[in-house]
Amino acid sequence: METPAQPRFKIAHLNEIDPVPCPCGQTRRAFVEPDNPVASIHYVEIKADAETHYHKKLTEIYLILETEGECYMELDGERHDVQPMSTILIQPGCRHRAVGKMKIVNVPVPTFDPDDEWFD
Repeated sequence: METPAQPRFKIAHLNEIDPVPCPCGQTRRAFVEPDNPVASIHYVEIKADAETHYHKKLTEIYLILETEGECYMELDGERHDVQPMSTILIQPGCRHRAVGKMKIVNVPVPTFDPDDEWFD
């Protein structure tokens, strides 16, 4: 069997990635690299009241890991209660924000692009 010149996998340890501010709170982003156009994964600690925003190109998949008190998502102006293990598919153009302290995994498809965060 021939060994590929470059590995066909990448490993990231989200707990070792420095958090950066985002409209939702603080995020640790893995696989946001020029040679990876497919998807990235983010561990997000959401502040109590995230900013409403949307993306023109990205689809996001949220997996709610932990919630503290009452938590919900606003999706195109509608309130949707969430709990641990809730999942949400957010398509381009959907204005969204998380309300309440929670920890989530976010999978943007294609890979996250900071130039694709829009605010009204």
